[in-house]
Amino acid sequence: MIFAHGSLLPDSRLPGLLAGLEGELNAALAGPPLPAETVLAALDALGRRLAAGEFDALLRRFLPAGELARLGEVLPLFTRDVLEEKLRAELGPERFSPRERRQTTARFLPLGVLLHVAAGNQPGLGLFSVAEGLLTGNVNLLKLPREDKGLSLAALSLLTEAAPELAGFVYAFDLPSSRTAELKALAGLADGIAVWGGDGAVETFRHLAPPGCRLMEWGHRLSFAYLSGPPAAQELDALAAHIAATGQRLCSSCQVIFLDTGDFSAARAFAEAFLPRLERAVLARRAGPWESARAALSGYTAFLERVTAGREPGEAFFRGRGCSVTARPDRELELSPMEGNVLVKPLPRSELLPVLRRQKGRLQTAGLLCAEEEREALTALLARAGVTRITRAGRLSDAFPGEGHDGEYPLRRYLRVVDVEN
Repeated sequence: MIFAHGSLLPDSRLPGLLAGLEGELNAALAGPPLPAETVLAALDALGRRLAAGEFDALLRRFLPAGELARLGEVLPLFTRDVLEEKLRAELGPERFSPRERRQTTARFLPLGVLLHVAAGNQPGLGLFSVAEGLLTGNVNLLKLPREDKGLSLAALSLLTEAAPELAGFVYAFDLPSSRTAELKALAGLADGIAVWGGDGAVETFRHLAPPGCRLMEWGHRLSFAYLSGPPAAQELDALAAHIAATGQRLCSSCQVIFLDTGDFSAARAFAEAFLPRLERAVLARRAGPWESARAALSGYTAFLERVTAGREPGEAFFRGRGCSVTARPDRELELSPMEGNVLVKPLPRSELLPVLRRQKGRLQTAGLLCAEEEREALTALLARAGVTRITRAGRLSDAFPGEGHDGEYPLRRYLRVVDVEN
């Protein structure tokens, strides 16, 4: 399906729509600017209706089993208070107001047309990306991920129904990545492309983007927990709950638990002791047979892959019900098997920076478990290593009002500065 002109259209309309899309986009850009207040009111109203459960029956048609709860993690981002805090944090109290200089006035205008390439690892991500584009007054083209079974289309329909003036600023296309001709046509119309996805998606749109098009890479990132000293039981339980809740599918999900030690036997002992906590969290979280089967398959696949490839000397694999913990003697940050299957590795703080620097550009969140008197020193070390977000161990994937994204403020990247001589 296609979303255009505030309506859902069949895929058969795509050739005709693409043929006239440049003219439509130019008309929107030449028209009155989109007031931020209009966007704030519309997003807040949509968020309230979704949070109230008004559309739960509709949403169940578009979300796989267990995903409706994960949509709830995104809904707090669509409240007026959070959105206004985001505008203040990223653009300052003056927001879009002109800034007087000695000889010029700086005006802040939309970049123009944004193409959003959404990833499928978080329900509602495409809608959130479009919301950022609307807040900055841009016209938005959304490429839906394969996993989106109609959620974004339904949400955009509700949004433009509440605020019809937004209809000319939002288009969505259910196009697979194999449709390179159509994707190239969309990229050719864009002033900027926001890519949420892995290396393959980023590389594809680097080739499709025309010269001069701004490419914003919100690509896949790696996150981890770092444990120094004896941890509190409640913090370990919170970390286990985080791993179970996210399925380790998010960029902010814990993939590896690093211990501040060079002793692998300590890592092995921790892995064995952590398994019961993780198992309790996983069993409490799993809502149905589909989720349990997916977790079990991931765990068995991880186990078979290690058997086939050959385990590293001393590696220890602890399998529980619907989850596993693997202790490995190497120091590398890597993607875990996910779905409740976490890795544990020794990493003394003296080696932390050079090890993490090997993943520069891919680092995101570190969940830090340590004594309070050491938190600032370890926070500074993690930040110098390239980590862009540092939280408590159980809060790696929590959203905080006004926070950056991968070390940047997206709204600033979706604007351009026009200097006008006084």
